[in-house]
Amino acid sequence: MSEIFDGYERQYCELSTNLNKKCNSVSSNEVEKKQKFDELKTGLDQAESLIRRMDLEARTLPPTQKATLLAKLREYKSDLNALKREAKKFSALSDPFSARDELLDTGLVGRHPGLGADQRSRLMMATDRINQSGERIKESRRQLIETEDLGVHILQDLQLQHQTLLHTQETMHGVDDNIGKSRRMLSSMSQRFERHKYIMAGIISVLILAIMFIVYIKNLH
Repeated sequence: MSEIFDGYERQYCELSTNLNKKCNSVSSNEVEKKQKFDELKTGLDQAESLIRRMDLEARTLPPTQKATLLAKLREYKSDLNALKREAKKFSALSDPFSARDELLDTGLVGRHPGLGADQRSRLMMATDRINQSGERIKESRRQLIETEDLGVHILQDLQLQHQTLLHTQETMHGVDDNIGKSRRMLSSMSQRFERHKYIMAGIISVLILAIMFIVYIKNLH
């Protein structure tokens, strides 16, 4: 197994346990509720980031290990979805923005006649700015997630290209071996041809000498 994946897995399990405890804890103190709500949001972001890192690491491993780790990841993703549902239930009572909107909608300003039109206008402007800041934060988180997903896809493509290069390298080694064998065969054939050439020259020389000897003998008679 990958040590990097194991490290992310330990961090996620510890974080998941802590988030479960926070979701199940009850507090009547508004300050503590807000603090737990902020901790839940931060913890869920960290948990989601750890799962993406585990997914990224698992996809770089050999197929036998990758299949096992991806099966684990599916369980962790289900666990994270359950945590998100629990966090939503908790945020329904603890989200300060929801409490603010509820107070405004139920006529908080109307119950305080001392508030003037300028004060009400400033309050609404402040509310709009908070809403806009929240939307910008959500958009930034979305872009961050998209960037991480893009990084995962790029790494997967690089892994495929690496495997293709390795396969090409192995093929080139095979071609080099075949070329080497062909060279050795040609060299051997060339050596045999040279030997046969010398043998043929020797045989021709012997025949010529034999013919000359026979002619010489006939001339003597």
